[in-house]
Amino acid sequence: MALEGLRVLEVGSFAAASYCARLFADFGADVLKLEPPGGDPLRRSRPSIATDAGEASAWFSFLNFGKRLADEASVDFASLAADCDVLIVGGDTPASARAAPPAATVVVDASWFGRSGPYRDHVATDATVRALGGMIHLVGGRDGPPVAAADFQAGYVGGLWAFIAACAGLVARARDGARRFETSVLEACVTMSEYQAAESGVSGVAQQRLGLNRFAPTYPLGVYPTRDGMIGVTLVTPAQWRGFCDMLGLSAIGADPKFTTGLERLPYADELEALFMPKLLLRTAQEWFREGLARKLPIVVVPRMGDLIASENFRARGALADVTVEGRAVVAPASALRLTATPPACAGAVEGAKRDARWRSRPGSPHFRAKDAPRGAAPLAGFRIVDFTMGWAGPLCTRVLADLGADVVKIESCSYPDWWRGVDRRPHVLRDKLYEKTGRFAVMNRNKRGVTIDLTRPQGVQLARALAMTADAVVDNYSVDVLPKFGLSHGSLRAARPGLVTLSMSAFGSSSAWRECRAYGSTLEQASGLPALVGAPGDPPTMGHPAFGDPVGGLCGAAALMTALLHARRTGQGQHVDLGQVECMMQMVAPWMMAAGANGGEPARLGAAHPDHAPNGIHPCAAPDSWIALGVREDAEWPAFCATIGAPHLTQFATAHARRAAADSIDRAIAAWTRTQDADAAMAAFQKIGVAAGVVRRPFDLATDPHLVARGFWSGIERAHLGRHMQPAMAFREGDAPYPVRRPAPTLGEHNREVFEDVLEMDAGVIAELERAGVIGDTLVVAGGAAERAPA
Repeated sequence: MALEGLRVLEVGSFAAASYCARLFADFGADVLKLEPPGGDPLRRSRPSIATDAGEASAWFSFLNFGKRLADEASVDFASLAADCDVLIVGGDTPASARAAPPAATVVVDASWFGRSGPYRDHVATDATVRALGGMIHLVGGRDGPPVAAADFQAGYVGGLWAFIAACAGLVARARDGARRFETSVLEACVTMSEYQAAESGVSGVAQQRLGLNRFAPTYPLGVYPTRDGMIGVTLVTPAQWRGFCDMLGLSAIGADPKFTTGLERLPYADELEALFMPKLLLRTAQEWFREGLARKLPIVVVPRMGDLIASENFRARGALADVTVEGRAVVAPASALRLTATPPACAGAVEGAKRDARWRSRPGSPHFRAKDAPRGAAPLAGFRIVDFTMGWAGPLCTRVLADLGADVVKIESCSYPDWWRGVDRRPHVLRDKLYEKTGRFAVMNRNKRGVTIDLTRPQGVQLARALAMTADAVVDNYSVDVLPKFGLSHGSLRAARPGLVTLSMSAFGSSSAWRECRAYGSTLEQASGLPALVGAPGDPPTMGHPAFGDPVGGLCGAAALMTALLHARRTGQGQHVDLGQVECMMQMVAPWMMAAGANGGEPARLGAAHPDHAPNGIHPCAAPDSWIALGVREDAEWPAFCATIGAPHLTQFATAHARRAAADSIDRAIAAWTRTQDADAAMAAFQKIGVAAGVVRRPFDLATDPHLVARGFWSGIERAHLGRHMQPAMAFREGDAPYPVRRPAPTLGEHNREVFEDVLEMDAGVIAELERAGVIGDTLVVAGGAAERAPA
């Protein structure tokens, strides 16, 4: 397997650390988890799986299958740590576990907020950190409260970042020896919000909450009822809107110029839904899905947990894992990092804690050959990545590698550039170069070099192939047939360069029966099952993000690529990674899928409640549309909480069970106090008594969050046409400062001459001839209906 032979030691109780270690176990590493006295507290997290022995936590089971478990008190931690390759410490682990590593050990220290900054000692829950990270404020009804989704979304994305950090350390280990990384789950959450933060930062206007399943700038983007079941719809391009209206017999609406773009349709959302929602009730969700496939429209069925478990498509893809929990067989999402030559495990068991543990015998630590770069250079210095990606997911994947020092060469076309430059092709857009002035493109494509190549021309295909032959990896997020159509299939590239790693990031995976489905990041959330868990019982399935699948898919792509590159550095053999981005989103519903399969029925939607914390929710503060998220995790916190809000009579509800029964009166008392408070002051008051609380930040406010500012998370950089703008850091760092932003995102074709001369050693005259012929260039050209095309 890709990581077989590695020794990975996990210490502490922390979801992000556990998921990071789980990924190592998926790829064959010997992972030993040391549980604290009394067992990992996550063993008591709900939902639960009914077993012959009683109940087992679905969350703990999902995070830990495939590992070996041991009692922390029964082992010699120092000797285990001295002989491991990767040490993963999480949460409130002792300082001794986070000390300087042995000479060849990669250490990943994962915590809620990092080990510095004003929030470093704050207590937290998954939801309060998501609130602070800008993931909640834009979700829900216009008047609030914002809606917080189910647990461990933050832990999951934090675990992906931690795994990427560990792989980066392993890549550079032969050159540099030990490396130590600090991962912040809050900063991982900001990765989910940085699109909105970037756009708000450039415009100077904060985005507003628009209502359930409504997010600027796209409309329709939501979940709608049919005759039987629900469908998810996302319409971005003018052609998709016209096709949707034609499908419903509303062609006149589709042709109305005032509804051309999503931003132009948003103000008329109620009016438009009154027209198209009755039409959707005439057919079933499955029928509309098939119609969407035929018309190339981003329409998917919004499944429940039972639908995911029974899906023949996901079973055939290997996207479902068979897990044994205390003798009970249950179904869970398998690892989404789908390496094809060295695939992850699709089955496993959750062990009981053992009294003693030793590393498995092996000949020695796997040797990953280092690239030729100075000692202490960025981990991926010396690697080259050819980047055929657009939008969010693919560019985020390759940006991570660029931030880590890889030479990422982004390939666009003058007539078909990255669609996050914008899809508007009206004359003033070209004249004023508005396609160079979007914050979202600037944030996703920093630290890269950019070239333009027309792949519809034979000379363009030759250029692209020549660049691929110099690379360690080629990444694309086009529809599955695009690169093969141009003669650039992954198989043909690897046949010519056997050590090459190729990564495709399609919506459902190239081997899926749904491989032709058009999709955006929102489509992936709709199809993952997550909306069926979010919101109050009377609400429609509720989306938590305008494009959740994009950043999640981007991080999974980076994690998968790092795994494949490690394997290639050890064996010299490349391989293809067939990422299905919907499978990346399915990880977030894992415990509810497992519980539903084991216990029967569908999980109840909890609204603002939490299966373990009581009270738990989001409450209004003094300023308009300001809110605080909080959760009482233990009964011992309750008396001080009651004293803080001036409600000592509530101490009679001493247990979580009693507080759930009195939830309405308790919530009224909390809101009566929070309405008199500044949100940050309320957070400070609760944190002072050890209660988890976090301000519900708008993405616009993240640039001034005192913790992020103190940690140097934001940096400013100049870029042509855009001027000075803010860039977020990665969610992990070495030392006190983030990795630097070395160069701004490229303007269209900015590095044509530099790359073709330096990398391909082309003559200046030949490059000039390619420019004259229009094979390369640096100006947007409207040709061949470029405004109507959109990537997967």
